[in-house]
Amino acid sequence: MRILFFSMPTAGHFFPLLPLAQAARAAGHEALMGTCGEMLAETALPSADIAPGVTLKSLFTDFHRRHRDVNERILAGARSEDLEGVHFGTFSDWLADGAVAAAENWRPDLVVYERMAPFGLLAAGVLGVPAVRHDLGISPGERAGQLRHLSAALRRHGVRDLADDGPWLDIAPPSLTGARRGGWLMRPVPHDGGGELPGWPRREPRRALVAVTLGTIVPRMQGVGVAQRILALAPEVDADFVLALEPRDRQKLGALPANVRDGGWLPMGTLLAACTAVVHHGGSGTMFAALDAGVPQLLVPDGASDRRVNADAIAARGAGLACAPDRLDAVLLHRLVADQGLRTAAQEVSAELASMPTPSQVVERFGELVG
Repeated sequence: MRILFFSMPTAGHFFPLLPLAQAARAAGHEALMGTCGEMLAETALPSADIAPGVTLKSLFTDFHRRHRDVNERILAGARSEDLEGVHFGTFSDWLADGAVAAAENWRPDLVVYERMAPFGLLAAGVLGVPAVRHDLGISPGERAGQLRHLSAALRRHGVRDLADDGPWLDIAPPSLTGARRGGWLMRPVPHDGGGELPGWPRREPRRALVAVTLGTIVPRMQGVGVAQRILALAPEVDADFVLALEPRDRQKLGALPANVRDGGWLPMGTLLAACTAVVHHGGSGTMFAALDAGVPQLLVPDGASDRRVNADAIAARGAGLACAPDRLDAVLLHRLVADQGLRTAAQEVSAELASMPTPSQVVERFGELVG
């Protein structure tokens, strides 16, 4: 079986697909990663560049230049879930032709696309092969807006309509969503990119160790204000902190307090297994890595609506805390490392994740779709 995986060119969307693609390869199937920009260099798997020269940054830059009215809506406080549909639906229209060309050239038996890349659904429709949507977290995303902005691409490729009614992969544990939502459950597997952790986080004995990360998008879009706030509060907290930031983001922070270490861009799953807790931006990848490790987390969402959904779900489950950036204080950081109830709940969800079907088990189900 030949499986073509499609993703937007950003780590938080691309990395969640890799465990499934690797499982497909391990089972003897062929896998091809269809994306563009920096993500092409992030895997040893075969890949197809669906938009040479295009990056996530160039997509946003071009969008804001062409659609100044959307910028005005952002400033006016428009709902970010609506803007998500406009942004990624428009991006999908721009990437659709390259995706269809890659699919027509490679001729897959099945297409798997992450939920923010519905051009994958279009490519599958052009070829007449099954498509599976790979969700990225708890929020289902703004599907109607995305598909609406693909209408021009549908006309270009002679597709009358896209039926968004196929199987989809739900990587959220039921205890965070309230009930089974109709998707195929699949365990989210943290992607560490083959990196290794330096020896110092494992030293014993030591104080509580708290990881701090803002992901890849937040520092570019919202800045590093949350990290700056933590640096100001760190001396008041009986714990050590490690900054897991890209070097260009770390440079914006200046000198560090005595109990804060610059870790660089560390493998998140491995790092969190050595930590007491984590503070982060609310991204699904970091959230699931923390749950997998069974450590409490403090989510400080700012911007995209899915981060707020994640924060609310973790707080409601009792596996962590959530606050707005301007409400972050030393009391919350102390509770994060000292509250045993948070750790117990996080470990319960970790066990729940371990019981979910693995990517290898999901690959076995793909045979039902292709015959």
